[in-house]
Amino acid sequence: MMRLSTKGAFLATTLLAATAASAQEATLIIESWRNDDLAIWQNEIIPAFEAAHPGISVKFTPSAPAEYNAVLNSKLDAGSAGDIVTCRPFDASLALFEAGHLADLSDLDGMSSFSDVAKSGWSTDDGSATYCVPMASVIHGFIYNKDAFEELGLSVPTTEAEFFAALDTIKEDGSYIPMAMGTNDQWEAATMGYNNIGPNYWKGEEGRNALIAGEQKLTDEAWVAPYRQLAKWGPYLGDGFEAQTYPDSQNIFTLGRAAIYPAGSWEVSGFNNLVDFEMGAFYPPVQNAGDTCYISDHTDIGIGMNAATEHPEAAMTFLNWVASSEFSTIFANALPGFFPLSNAEVTLEDPLAQEFISWRGECESSIRSTYQILSRGTPNLENDTWNASAAVIKGTETPEEAGQRLQDGLASWYAPQQ
Repeated sequence: MMRLSTKGAFLATTLLAATAASAQEATLIIESWRNDDLAIWQNEIIPAFEAAHPGISVKFTPSAPAEYNAVLNSKLDAGSAGDIVTCRPFDASLALFEAGHLADLSDLDGMSSFSDVAKSGWSTDDGSATYCVPMASVIHGFIYNKDAFEELGLSVPTTEAEFFAALDTIKEDGSYIPMAMGTNDQWEAATMGYNNIGPNYWKGEEGRNALIAGEQKLTDEAWVAPYRQLAKWGPYLGDGFEAQTYPDSQNIFTLGRAAIYPAGSWEVSGFNNLVDFEMGAFYPPVQNAGDTCYISDHTDIGIGMNAATEHPEAAMTFLNWVASSEFSTIFANALPGFFPLSNAEVTLEDPLAQEFISWRGECESSIRSTYQILSRGTPNLENDTWNASAAVIKGTETPEEAGQRLQDGLASWYAPQQ
């Protein structure tokens, strides 16, 4: 009897161990649009995870960026999508969650590492559910040519008066174009212009949330004032800036022909490989000395779980690891300029990337004003902000006209603004 019971207990223990092991023995497939990151995932991120989690293997299978949304939706509808889904911020991923394709990750242990601002790109409008782990943000500001600043005896500007004084000095000297930015493609006028400097005027999240709530309007001073600054930029952008494309601006700066580049931190790794001068960065100058500074620290990429995955335990293990300091450090150093959104401690090796991320300790973070909720209707506020920003810089629309046009468009479909 004793021998039989011992044998039965041994078999039961073996079965339980095998079951526990099989629960963590899985191959996870990751869907993504970041095909330029393939080598980083294959050579750095996945090996680090697999070394710490034997039994779980991971495959990174990206699609072309422009095709990702359509390809992913098709796979999800057909039941052939991977276990892990890389998430674009806001409405595209929200639609996937509302369709039942993304699992609710609100109770994931790793979510405690993220602020509400960090989670905003992948949460429901009321914040009751979060369906993707925030992976990275991009920070807006200005990259500058340190050699040019040294030649001209310039210091990094911290106020608007100092900013325009520096631009005047550069223009008067004539050795450099003061700022490299064009208006041909429009989006950069809004992204690296209006939504770069704007948070200092509307006080970041305070103003952005007030606009969503209908408590502020795009005709209010806080929203028109950034256009007034943009209206002064034209004379500093060089001859022919109206026809200058985004790649043109990149080339002008990296070839050393311009002193300042209104920027997003995503430029860091690319610029590092192209310039032969030392670069620095400064956050958008405040209106007056002593003012609180605000930066656009925009949620860019997250990662979630296919609700239909056959390996939920392994997928949750992977997502918790993405929320860790280990992942954040690997990702941030492999892709300098894409910054972890978690509060985990991260050490960055790239000095320019470190300059950008250091602003989180000095300034209040916000996200682009048009990305959450406000661009769901027609006319699209994001697209209208592009053309309004470009028009104001070119002088074909006044700041007040731009604010009124955008307000009228938003109010035509968005109830809180009616």
